[in-house]
Amino acid sequence: MISNSIIDMDATEIAEKIKQGELTSVDTVKAYINHIKKVNPHINALVEERFSDALNEADELDRVSLNGKNAGPLHGVPISVKESFHVTNMKTTAGLVHRQDLISRDDAAVISRLKAKGAIILGKTNTPTLCFNQETENKLYGRTNNPWDVTKTAGGSSGGEGALLAVGGSAVGIASDIGGSIRIPAHFNGVVGFKPGMNQVSAEGHFPLPSNPIQERMFAVGPMGKSVRDMRWIYQIISDKPIRTKYLQSFKIEILPSNMGYPLSDTTKEILNEIEYLLEKSVSTKRTVPPFFDDTAQIWQDIISMGGSELLEQEAYSNDRSNIFKAFLREKLTQRTTIHPNLSRAIIASKMFKPSAKRIREVKEILQQGDIRLTDYMHNRILIFPIYHSSALKHGKVYQEIFSLRKTFLDVMPYVAYANVWGLPALSIPVGIDENNMPISIQLMSAIGNEDILFRLGRILEKKFKGYSRCKDFD
Repeated sequence: MISNSIIDMDATEIAEKIKQGELTSVDTVKAYINHIKKVNPHINALVEERFSDALNEADELDRVSLNGKNAGPLHGVPISVKESFHVTNMKTTAGLVHRQDLISRDDAAVISRLKAKGAIILGKTNTPTLCFNQETENKLYGRTNNPWDVTKTAGGSSGGEGALLAVGGSAVGIASDIGGSIRIPAHFNGVVGFKPGMNQVSAEGHFPLPSNPIQERMFAVGPMGKSVRDMRWIYQIISDKPIRTKYLQSFKIEILPSNMGYPLSDTTKEILNEIEYLLEKSVSTKRTVPPFFDDTAQIWQDIISMGGSELLEQEAYSNDRSNIFKAFLREKLTQRTTIHPNLSRAIIASKMFKPSAKRIREVKEILQQGDIRLTDYMHNRILIFPIYHSSALKHGKVYQEIFSLRKTFLDVMPYVAYANVWGLPALSIPVGIDENNMPISIQLMSAIGNEDILFRLGRILEKKFKGYSRCKDFD
């Protein structure tokens, strides 16, 4: 019972109980390690552990506590880390077999910050190959399953983080997002996630990194976890930026309409209606479409495909003498290559969707105009969007929707692509379950500098709609 109580706690509560002497770091870390050993075989979320080191660090921090000292606000709190971040003496493979023996000598910038505040890293969580997919599977570590239904996807690219946190496998986690990679797994697994605005958190030490400045505007490093208050807390630590106080009454809330012609489940429509009914009693609320919404999915794809993913192709096929097309066909025929076919197909799609020089100029002009327009528009607005059109789908289905040559990404990506293209902070909150007992989340967006209002409104919705609830199917 004590162990179950610990794994149900968020990072804020654990830190407070350790500080007050109600918990030891060793007991806390042991509880999480024992739980991971029990649940991870079912979901394959944690792919590299450092349990022995974590226990040693916990013991050392407990001795520090006995001397009346404290290592920082995260003193003794066990966390998990997406595999794509460098952690000293751990691998950073991006799911590539030929990188399985590469050991990092340094920590990513975000990892250094967390360690400096007393966090203890339990291990690393699974990603798709080179993080280039919204489903989590690779040739090195295999597939991550959604704990609410193991026949369904955990999402990606931070799917390992989402699945581990869903079962309470760590207090809080660190992830990244260039195309819904925090928010889609948060939605599918029923956890909380926060994608910061562009250039708010250092991406140093993340592998791979965006290949050009336009892609950099879409990329963000942020937390995933069990509560909105943890998202606020961890964001402050990793960004080192002050959060300016804002008040909800000063903002207009705009909820995306449900009848726009984009696919959306009935459950999600009902939840958006409930949210509108709840909020319209106290603040200005309406259903409307923000500027550039209909263009955003195409702009996102154009930016992702700039360069045709040459850097990813070079990294993936550096040890393969055949070209990507031959490698893809060989894998489909034999299933014996070292590169997962999802990556090959995604790179091929990226080549086919590669924008012309003229289109790149058009995109840059649209971004310049949009940045000016949205700076004013988002100043005192909060947007409420769905995250994906449905709850988690069967393994392979999300990939087929996003990477189809029929361009179905235009239907399913606008909800998450908006925050990436325009560099907006976005908070994901679980708000219900659908008819299949799968989690449903929504996201809140505003301008950089309005993070406080996202967290404030997030706490209101979290309280009203219950927020995170741990999956106990493997207890």
